[in-house]
Amino acid sequence: MWVVKLGGSLNADPLLGQWLELLAQLGGGRVTVVCGGGNFADEVRRSQAHWQFDDLPAHNMAVLAMAQTAYLAHGLNPKLRPVSSEATLRQVLHGGHTALWLPFDQLREFPDAHTRWDNSSDSIALDLARMLNAERLVVVKSCAIDPAASLDQLSEAGVLDRRFPTLARGAAFPIDVVQGSELARMRALLLGDGRAPVD
Repeated sequence: MWVVKLGGSLNADPLLGQWLELLAQLGGGRVTVVCGGGNFADEVRRSQAHWQFDDLPAHNMAVLAMAQTAYLAHGLNPKLRPVSSEATLRQVLHGGHTALWLPFDQLREFPDAHTRWDNSSDSIALDLARMLNAERLVVVKSCAIDPAASLDQLSEAGVLDRRFPTLARGAAFPIDVVQGSELARMRALLLGDGRAPVD
């Protein structure tokens, strides 16, 4: 089973529909999609900057922003099946469909290591991949990705959050960070072509 994290910056990207269709077509039975908060999360940041409230409510609002993007994805491609529990997720995958994660389990009543802005939807997707014993994690970004860059370098550049490289150490699965334009590479990965060409 794979986890594919679609960056929220893809929310306004013309390629978003193609990504969703690709994952719905080729991910049935093995892919769980996690959506970033995108413009919905940006509004949380603006509200927090304006009103100066704590990170705990901001975290919960950002989690709901991820859910809003997931509902957007489902609206664009109803073949994706929204799930909010591991049991339902596995039922959807066993039924041959692509799962669309609603991260309500990430809502918190009290602050913890997750309720900070350096723990973004990328790290939430990584946590999910660990919990599910995933075979692979693919993180899709709208910005250019240096294929030679390490996770630490991508984190330092702001492509991945600051917590991600530490969480990724010792992961029992490969982690790919790909650019939103690399649909052909993702298709090749899903089809099992290890060469995974770049568009």
